Amino acid sequence: MLAIVHESHDYIPPTPNVILQLHRDLFRHTPLTFGGRFKDSDNVIIERDADGNRRVRFAPPSALATPELVGRICNAYAEAIQDGHTDPLLTIAMFTLDFTCIHPFNDGNGRMSRLLTLLLLYRNDYQVGKYVSIEHLIEGSKDTYYDALAASTVGWNEGENDYEPFTNYLLGMILTAYREFDDRIGYVVGETGPSGDDTATTRERATKAQRIAALFDDTLVPISKADVHAKLPDISLTTIERALKALQNDGTIRKIGSGRATRYVRIR
Repeated sequence: MLAIVHESHDYIPPTPNVILQLHRDLFRHTPLTFGGRFKDSDNVIIERDADGNRRVRFAPPSALATPELVGRICNAYAEAIQDGHTDPLLTIAMFTLDFTCIHPFNDGNGRMSRLLTLLLLYRNDYQVGKYVSIEHLIEGSKDTYYDALAASTVGWNEGENDYEPFTNYLLGMILTAYREFDDRIGYVVGETGPSGDDTATTRERATKAQRIAALFDDTLVPISKADVHAKLPDISLTTIERALKALQNDGTIRKIGSGRATRYVRIR
């Protein structure tokens, strides 16, 4: 589905029928039968606390009201983009929140909201998702995501909610993606020299170990070997393992957890 959005976004308008088709294709290779259909029963958004206790965080609209509401947010989005009075990034954030609050499917609502966010960014010429996974950034900041979502869903059913917390969160993720992309380019291509002419331009490539070490300078969040490989896919896992070991040995990073839960964080 990501490949389809990457390659064909100009031909995928955010309409109810297109959203249903995307959802159908998302579940095509699963045994589940509700792909491509709006929810057939009312649902709630549940959250668990640190002790595993469950509570209802938000009660979305009824299944009966869902088709009309999805149509309304699609129309509102199209009108806002067409009249040009609202910045597209704000419109995308509001659409994403509304979609999440409607919670239109039995399953896959979170994945669909992130897929639609990427689609709308592409359609408004924000192309960073081709190079940096915004979904991965959101996945890595789940606590902040849920806090922003909770703050912006209060009063949504009554039309009295505040879009600002979620909008600020999503804009922050987009900005982080652009900064990460800029950093990746900076690792590979040097800056123009003091004289400013072509002869002073450097093209020095940082070593693979330096590029891996630089990742830890830009984040406070522990990252895994898989995270490093996702950000630097041209570097082999063997090289990444060797670089992580060296960074541990020289006291730059420390290891957290074990097995699949292993993460690394910079010592500050």
